[in-house]
Amino acid sequence: MKKLLALVAVLAMALAICTACGNDDSKQPANNNQQTGGDKVVTIGVYEPASGENGPGGKQEVLGIKYAQSVRPTVEINGETYTVELKEVDNQSDTTKAVSAAQNLVSANVSVILGSYGSGVAIAGGPYFQQAQIPAIGISCTNPQVTDGNDYYFRVCFLDPFQGTVMANFAKDEMQANTAYVITQLGDDYSAGLGNYFKEAFVGLGGTVQEAQFQTGETDFNAILTNVLNSDADVIFAPSSIQTAPLLIQQARQMGITIPILAGDTWENESIITNAGQYATDVYLSTFFDENDTANPAAAEFVTGFKAWLNADPQNLTNNGGGDGVAAVSALGYDAYNVALDALEAANSTVGADVRNALPGVNYTGVTGSITFNETGDANKDMAYVKTIDVENANFKFLKTQSVGE
Repeated sequence: MKKLLALVAVLAMALAICTACGNDDSKQPANNNQQTGGDKVVTIGVYEPASGENGPGGKQEVLGIKYAQSVRPTVEINGETYTVELKEVDNQSDTTKAVSAAQNLVSANVSVILGSYGSGVAIAGGPYFQQAQIPAIGISCTNPQVTDGNDYYFRVCFLDPFQGTVMANFAKDEMQANTAYVITQLGDDYSAGLGNYFKEAFVGLGGTVQEAQFQTGETDFNAILTNVLNSDADVIFAPSSIQTAPLLIQQARQMGITIPILAGDTWENESIITNAGQYATDVYLSTFFDENDTANPAAAEFVTGFKAWLNADPQNLTNNGGGDGVAAVSALGYDAYNVALDALEAANSTVGADVRNALPGVNYTGVTGSITFNETGDANKDMAYVKTIDVENANFKFLKTQSVGE
């Protein structure tokens, strides 16, 4: 009897192994969706910093994505309704830790990825998304290297060569600046890249540039600012992280530096106004959107709905920097989510490679304008909003829109 039972057990194990072999899906294309309780689900990865130097900006992008999900929670794929779920990871504003976050999303088998705030972490994650054949849609990662050579990375924002040129033109035309002092962060792709594009454009316009760099995590800018104070600079251009911005602003003004301070899109964050306080005078930046631009009906509707959604949840307000101002990156996050859903519908598939192939044909009219993609996956955009900090009212004040040719 013992021999008979042993034989039966062996046969059962062999049958189980053969059944498993027959159902091996490891070589089949991933479906990138789940079915829970009869409901079909498609998962979108959210690759953003919730911590680190750019955590405040990442949280604002996620707010735009989550609001879009609340407005459009389902998507039609091949005649069936799928519920959209978000899989969030924190890349911690760090290019090394970003790799693990990217691999986490790949392992989760998402259909498309949104993010990231911060070009460096976007560049770090890009090869893993490409290898896994999962398309990513950048929201505000403006460095050209994000999409360069990566046919699985797209983005809905303008690029740093454009943004740098816009601010160089603004410095020359509006400030009548002849000399600019460019301050950038060593090892940061966004800061170094944008600073270089500003320099090239400013010199091309007949200006002169002096430069200085600081290390990541540096909090004392007195040495650099002493050199600025003793120079003949007419403006400072300092594209830096959200955490660095108020320190640099405050220390510059406390040292008696009164010249305008210019920056890029990362400085549109309410925490900078809060932390720099009364010192945030004569500060100017370029960005992607303005909540008071009512020319686009879709934008006006978005602003009203987004503010109501923010104010309905104290945590949303906290993640937005404490108030209900509409950051440009939130508007871009909203648009990126909808572009992803349009691509899913056009692909009629949840498989990443199919979604990627559908993205070049997407033509979406969003709150930040019309979004189509060129041959490198970059959005066809040619306009920036220039804003200043209104210290008295503690908000960002729209000044003008500007294109490169203006």
